[in-house]
Amino acid sequence: MNRESFDLALYDAFSDRRFGGSQAAVVSDAASINRETRQRLAREIGMPATAFVDACGDDWIQVQFMSAVMELPMCGHGSICLLTRLFESGVFGLAGNESRSLELRLPAGSAQVEVSRRADGRYRVMLEIKPPVFEAPPPHSGELLQILGLGADSLSSSEPLETARGDFIHLVVPLRDLAAIRAIKPDFGGMVDFCHAHGIETIAVFCRDVENPDMDIHVRDFCPAVGVSESAAAGTTNAALGSYLVRHGLLAFDGDIAEVNAEQGLELGRPSSIQSLLHMQGGEITGLQVGGVATRVLDGRVYL
Repeated sequence: MNRESFDLALYDAFSDRRFGGSQAAVVSDAASINRETRQRLAREIGMPATAFVDACGDDWIQVQFMSAVMELPMCGHGSICLLTRLFESGVFGLAGNESRSLELRLPAGSAQVEVSRRADGRYRVMLEIKPPVFEAPPPHSGELLQILGLGADSLSSSEPLETARGDFIHLVVPLRDLAAIRAIKPDFGGMVDFCHAHGIETIAVFCRDVENPDMDIHVRDFCPAVGVSESAAAGTTNAALGSYLVRHGLLAFDGDIAEVNAEQGLELGRPSSIQSLLHMQGGEITGLQVGGVATRVLDGRVYL
């Protein structure tokens, strides 16, 4: 029996070494794969995200992202893996030190990406993200602390909880320090119930206490409501956190660009580095990019 096969690659995003960052799969030339099969395949692959590439033009890519349980409207780390794959495989190219802008065409919208080459030859992918809208957090009393396994003294005394609405809906939870971050004992079932009850998709926990002095924040992002218990590296989440820092005057910067460097994934044994660039004018965020590099782990074929 003849079976149709497709190019498959696995990458680690936001990491310049293998087995760090957040994993994503890229399935090329996938236009003939229907939605039901895509969902089943994403579940079979089991990565936090799978990118299905339907078509590419001179300056655009038609793509759909799936987690193991649902379609994703956007995926920061999946986009880093996707673009790295397309440039490494020669679908797109760069001449010299130029950068190149491309449009991601998604089922429910579009996004711009900028690709350049670092001094070490690695492709650096920066995804343009619409700045989130902030609002009051859902009422949580002790429920949130209970599902995180923390006491009330673990929360930051100077920074508020807020909901950030962008491509995903994040509950931003500032903690006191690294000790509080490391003390988290997540109740993932409770998180799913909490998120569904309050219209939240990820619980983004951070502190300004860091392990690497070159970083600005330490992040843990809990996403069981969208199919990933905890993300080792999350672009859209870090874009929201960078916006939160600027919104509350917690980030010192000169000129018209604020830069936030985040460490994530250390508790999972998958260290990650995520960069956010916030373009500023008159104290307002006028543009937002998040990105980094991705490292290839596997090449192969998938048979359907």
